[in-house]
Amino acid sequence: MARVICAGLGPGDPDLISLRADRLIRSARHIAYFRKKGRAGQARRIVEGMLAPDAIEHAMEYPVTTELPFDSPAYNALLTRFYDEWSTRLAEIARSEDVVVLCEGDPFFYGSFMHLHVRLRDRATVEVVPGIPGMAGCWHASGQPITWGDDVLSVLTGTLAEDDLIRHMAAADAIVVMKTGRNLPKIRRALVAAGRIGDAVLIEHGTMPGERVRPLADVETAECPYFAIVLAHGRGRRPGAGDEA
Repeated sequence: MARVICAGLGPGDPDLISLRADRLIRSARHIAYFRKKGRAGQARRIVEGMLAPDAIEHAMEYPVTTELPFDSPAYNALLTRFYDEWSTRLAEIARSEDVVVLCEGDPFFYGSFMHLHVRLRDRATVEVVPGIPGMAGCWHASGQPITWGDDVLSVLTGTLAEDDLIRHMAAADAIVVMKTGRNLPKIRRALVAAGRIGDAVLIEHGTMPGERVRPLADVETAECPYFAIVLAHGRGRRPGAGDEA
């Protein structure tokens, strides 16, 4: 039996794709990737110029729109059907040929492939190639370490309730907030309430064309791209360690 192979692409810069993922992508006959309807897709953009001339592309277009709340029954029903249908199609391809599924960042870290993985693991041979998480690319773009000494890093999602964000932020030393976008005003308010707005930076398109790093306190929160992460750097919890932490 052939395989369904998910290749982690890293944070966005093609130079940060692993050697293993690069080899698999360049040799693949079948390439699948997620994208929004009518868009080329970020994963596809990352691998531009890498695909074999005879590669067959399978664009997995999300069926949902911004008009549907992410926690609504209609939203969940559409996504469930989407993942069910694509897991069936990929398993069918893998009966005779390998298919490489592209995933930004690391596939097992908030990656959409996780929803396919749970559906495929009993129906096909599945392999996952790790990738550098997007947040790692972003804290390197900020130019300073995210943690020092005994700092505790908390990774949050902007979809959490505001009170939950405040609670986690107040307890954390270093903070990463993913899934920003339309949640940025809520994230900003939570950081203010937790006393961390002065430490927070917004990284847009980290490691990609158009990368921008700004103090969140200076950012108007009306607009925020999908590929954006909020960071609050740790300060080092080990007493007396100073720069040696």
